[in-house]
Amino acid sequence: WGALTGVRPVKLPTRAMLAGKTAKQAERELCKEYHVSPPRAALAVECAKAALDADKVLTADSLSLYTGIPFCPTRCAYCSFISSDVKGSLSLIEPYVAALCREIRLAGELLRERGLHIHTAYMGGGTPTTLTAEQLDRVLSAVEDFLPMEQCAESTVEAGRPDTITADKLAVLRDHGIHRISINPQTMEDGVLRAMGRAHTAGQIEEAMELSERHFGGMVNMDLIAGLPTDTLEGFSRTLDQVLAMAPANITVHTLALKKGSQLTEEGGALCPPETVESMLALASDRLRGAGYSPYYLYRQKYMSGSFENVGWSKPGAVCAYNIVMMEELQTVLSLGAGGITKLVDPANRKIIRLNNPKYAREYLESWDKVAEHKRTAAQFQAELAGRDAP
Repeated sequence: WGALTGVRPVKLPTRAMLAGKTAKQAERELCKEYHVSPPRAALAVECAKAALDADKVLTADSLSLYTGIPFCPTRCAYCSFISSDVKGSLSLIEPYVAALCREIRLAGELLRERGLHIHTAYMGGGTPTTLTAEQLDRVLSAVEDFLPMEQCAESTVEAGRPDTITADKLAVLRDHGIHRISINPQTMEDGVLRAMGRAHTAGQIEEAMELSERHFGGMVNMDLIAGLPTDTLEGFSRTLDQVLAMAPANITVHTLALKKGSQLTEEGGALCPPETVESMLALASDRLRGAGYSPYYLYRQKYMSGSFENVGWSKPGAVCAYNIVMMEELQTVLSLGAGGITKLVDPANRKIIRLNNPKYAREYLESWDKVAEHKRTAAQFQAELAGRDAP
């Protein structure tokens, strides 16, 4: 990536093409001005084209929605997200669901008063399907009852961990009109799964995909990680083969990042050398393109193995627009729940204001006044943006 150190390299070619440059000119600029390698420059431009397509349908009276469920069945060794494993936080889940429904109701009232609507919606975490089917139903019922979802183009829920996926939970998601779920194996190698603290097997991933087929067809995203400790190029190749055989709509290939606060960073251990990670990413690109997938969003993180990137790949017509909107900061994203960061985006002036909800579930439960004030600020910001752009 040459001289580029930021999280969002795709913004550069996107801005170049918005200013009238061709895709080839934007690509050459990345190579010449920022010393990005030609393959990475071409990759960034492909993703920039997807960002431009996503931007065409955005309006000032719309915003995207993130709902956070900060609980997981266990904590993965590479994870630094704001989440708690269920064993240590069972007593918090029920009051958290009640508080989240209260926040959803307030957000809905504020948005509807100002004539705003939700463009895309995403429920992440943590692992939302850590909740029971009844708890998921309550949260999604609150979303339907109170938020202006009538014009929502897509809604996604991270099912993530196959050990949290059941037929009754998938039925709840389907009945509430969820378009897409995520089932995130990270690897299909059982030994690597164990090393990462995952309490499931590759076989359970396949079972979860078979179950999801009946409820969502192929509208599933699957995440993989290149460079996991104890993994090999041969093991990663087997993972790609098995995941491609399941034919999900999207596959996101992450590069392992050593995140502060993760078990992997604190305890150390043997990591894949950057050369192996590079080979894994090249193999993924070749296999995915050969199977009909195209890159549509891209981002980088600190402390990534080899300083590479994370790339989302999609079958034709199956991009997750929320991922583009969020990563390229194309419109306001209203975040609900613990750990969420609302981003107020004024695209014309390249202005972004961040409003952080309390990080942890217990802190969130004790901070209603702060949470409510952030919702009022966000609704007013977007209303003023819509009024300024109105004819």
